[in-house]
Amino acid sequence: MGFFTSTPTAYFNSFSPLNEISLPSSPFKPLKLPPYWPWQKVKIGPLSVSPMGFGTWAWGNQLLWGYQESMDTELQQTFNLAVDNGINLFDTADSYGTGRLNGQSEKLLGKFIREYQGQKRVQNEIVIATKFAAYPWRLTPGQFVNACKASLDRMQIEQIGIGQLHWSTANYAPLQELALWDGLVAMYEKGLVQAVGVSNYGPKQLVKIYEYLKDRGVPLCSAQVQFSLLSMGQDQLEIKNICDSLGIRLIAYSPLGLGMLTGKYTPSKLPRGPRAFLFRQILPGLEPLLSSLREIAQKRRKTVPQVAINWCICMGAIPIPGVKTIKQAEENLGALGWQLSSGELLQLENAALESPQRMIQNIFQTR
Repeated sequence: MGFFTSTPTAYFNSFSPLNEISLPSSPFKPLKLPPYWPWQKVKIGPLSVSPMGFGTWAWGNQLLWGYQESMDTELQQTFNLAVDNGINLFDTADSYGTGRLNGQSEKLLGKFIREYQGQKRVQNEIVIATKFAAYPWRLTPGQFVNACKASLDRMQIEQIGIGQLHWSTANYAPLQELALWDGLVAMYEKGLVQAVGVSNYGPKQLVKIYEYLKDRGVPLCSAQVQFSLLSMGQDQLEIKNICDSLGIRLIAYSPLGLGMLTGKYTPSKLPRGPRAFLFRQILPGLEPLLSSLREIAQKRRKTVPQVAINWCICMGAIPIPGVKTIKQAEENLGALGWQLSSGELLQLENAALESPQRMIQNIFQTR
């Protein structure tokens, strides 16, 4: 089993002549190939990963995403579909999963990798990026290393691809932060992780931890932040510039704004659960942006989510949209294999500026 088996029709449709590949009308006209193929990889430090990964926040989260254990079969099929089509980056966290299901996301991800029936080479190239929570009781480097070992046990793997500090404690417990930084160094030096990253770090703290780790001989390979057409404020763009200048790869979580950039919701058609409150505040002001997304999607014969995700890729980020279903995975895969033009990028960014509401930033993100 490989990239050419069990391939969704919707995905190959994204490569049809009506889209990005223009077939030659004469023997002298060259075939125009898209810049990203699903098996093409980009670098995160020493790792080669797909230009888009998948997020697993929903796997085990009952409160926000309505997870039930009965979903596990389709989640396994969704995972298999993604891997069959070249996706090898999966993002998780030791805090994902509510109540008794704490850690469920990591457990499922490890199980799905073990039970994957495809080529062994493809299985071995899967990169897990997990985040370790800065819980108040994790006060020493040793405790943070133990958190890493616990994640390895849950996933039943020998080494994590990218070990990430889930958030900074600089705003409320700066001494704890230094201990956690030393924990990242220790887990890297012990070979528990191949690379080190951070999540929810603002520009100033990002530069500080980069310099600190560099002095210890540990490269900071990735910075994961909320980044989308709904989250392109001054801080986010400054983080992007810092990443570009320091050779840090930006990983974009919530590239679809928790679903607001899918085009599925309106002020009169809201999702269930806590998201409805947020959507009710922001959606009424999003019409300029959603209208531009729909216009480009129609012209490109894509979907609105595919255009929104492709914007992140064009910005040099690696988006990690969440997936719960085969349908979502098929649609997200259609964001690969083509690229928005500079004019379309400008149109989308202008439309985003015209939309008065912005995504609320993570409360843990520092300056």
